[in-house]
Amino acid sequence: MSFSSALQPHNAKLFRAADALAIATAASLPWSTSATGILMALWLLAVLPTIDVVGLRRALPHPAAAIALVLVALAASGILWSEAGWARAFQGFTPFAKLLVIPLLFVHFRQSERGLWVLAAFLLSCALLLVASLILISWPRPFGWRLNTHGIPVKDRIVQSGEFVLCAFGALYLAFELFRGGRRWLAMALVGLAGAFLANVLYIAASRTSLVVIPVLLLFLGFRWFGWKGTLALALAGGAFAAVVWVSSPHVQQRISDISKEVQAYETDRKVTSAGLRIDYWTKAVGFIQQAPVIGHGTGTIRQLFEKASAGETGAWQTANPHNQTLAIGIQLGIVGIVLLWALWVSHFLLFRGEVGLIAWIGEIVVVQNIVSSLFNSHLFDFTQGWIYVLGVGLAGGMIFGRRAKAKSGADTQRPV
Repeated sequence: MSFSSALQPHNAKLFRAADALAIATAASLPWSTSATGILMALWLLAVLPTIDVVGLRRALPHPAAAIALVLVALAASGILWSEAGWARAFQGFTPFAKLLVIPLLFVHFRQSERGLWVLAAFLLSCALLLVASLILISWPRPFGWRLNTHGIPVKDRIVQSGEFVLCAFGALYLAFELFRGGRRWLAMALVGLAGAFLANVLYIAASRTSLVVIPVLLLFLGFRWFGWKGTLALALAGGAFAAVVWVSSPHVQQRISDISKEVQAYETDRKVTSAGLRIDYWTKAVGFIQQAPVIGHGTGTIRQLFEKASAGETGAWQTANPHNQTLAIGIQLGIVGIVLLWALWVSHFLLFRGEVGLIAWIGEIVVVQNIVSSLFNSHLFDFTQGWIYVLGVGLAGGMIFGRRAKAKSGADTQRPV
């Protein structure tokens, strides 16, 4: 008997509605921030009456949930000593609030039987986005519309390439599992899909962040499959593949070679460039942390500090995003906040480390991607990447908790997924 059928009829309907809304949210993530926000709000309304209180009490002491709550509590407390006004302080708190959803996802997907449906919805939605991207490459002005894009139908290259990288490595892992199980044609189809995702990233709409993430995930994939020897072999193969991509992809060459040009243009002419601004933001952010190293300047103070630093300066200094997650939290919450951030990442990584199967792999790559990409962006605070992290960790973590509960009771006799 499923958990939803064991609930009271009214709550069972809400439980199934929460499953459907989670599937819809995953499908909306690649396309629309508004739809995702609305669907997540509806998911919360549906899921809260169904939450198993006993299960929630069990989940909250786990470091993967407890550290998230402590970090949010610290951010809420940071409003009290914030050097910004109340409005900016509350606005600065909102990116932290999504972390509160992680324990709820743990509890819900510990019982739900639709976790794989959510992942499939995200994969299918990204596959449709991939098709749309390829259409725009071959038909750049559909129906006469002028679109200021190059293979990026919605959002931006960082979001799109990040989603495609996740899908590619999830598909590769699943293909390997299917190949070992004798389902070779389906495995080959998934390898082809993964190749299409990576080709889009490497030849059409590359972000420099994803170009860093890909080799890191490749090493993790080799270790999961073959151990240290496999990691070394896959690293060598990846190096050869990178050389081929470099020679065959002018797009990647341009994205990499532009870094030094952007830095020089910003330093000499104060021309607004991505790489130039990042170095400025990081330098200033370190200085802000040194001014209030322990508990920071308070929640929501990033923009105000950059505005003060930009007085009399030329160039684009004003920002609420220093493009590094550690610095973004350190400015507001000091060393205490930085320690909690890294403790959060480590606890979520360890939740999946040592587990087998696709779900553990999905959870692991979501965490690893977020850590690496957050060296160059504030991806826990960014809308789409932040929700991908919350949903990915919460869903996969809940399914892992459910598997452990079944194994403990002796009910789990099937191969882990």
